[in-house]
Amino acid sequence: MRLAAPLERLVDEFAKLPGIGPKTAQRLALHVMRVSQQEAAGLAEAITRAKTQIIHCGICGYLTDQDPCSLCNDTERDDSLLCLVEESQDVIAIDRTGFNGKFFVLNNNFQLMNGLDLRKIDFPKILEVVEKRGVQEIIVATNPTIDGEVVARYIAETTRAKGIKVSKLAYGLPVGGDIEYIDEITLRRSMDGRQEI
Repeated sequence: MRLAAPLERLVDEFAKLPGIGPKTAQRLALHVMRVSQQEAAGLAEAITRAKTQIIHCGICGYLTDQDPCSLCNDTERDDSLLCLVEESQDVIAIDRTGFNGKFFVLNNNFQLMNGLDLRKIDFPKILEVVEKRGVQEIIVATNPTIDGEVVARYIAETTRAKGIKVSKLAYGLPVGGDIEYIDEITLRRSMDGRQEI
């Protein structure tokens, strides 16, 4: 059974969101049809407002409504530690761990449909931030993918030439995970990075 054209378009738009499959998109669209006109307008207005008012911080690239962002303006954070991440949601995840340094968001602008383009990384901007803040260590927190590894190595090689310590996140077993279900690369890295107890 086909949906009415406007409803089908709404389903299609929801399905474009990451992590939203066809069934969830349909469920969301039908939910929007059940809420009041005022609630639906509120959702549309919130999306429009976010798209028009949110910018990338001119210093770190984080999504914000002020420039510089609250993270860059936070004098309680340690300027000597800089964590490089791919996306703004990575900042949120790492910040939740209690990390108290500063961030630089690459905004995944180095990924192309058919591969990597390392020239897209704003390396002069990274070096400017490093110099202005007196960064002593860069923590490269890219995703554990081939692209993420290439970017991490590129940043490490380029930055080490400037005499700055570069580290990256450790890879290991997830808490509560079963070893039999862990992929070989993660398991091998966990073995290589084992610690004495």
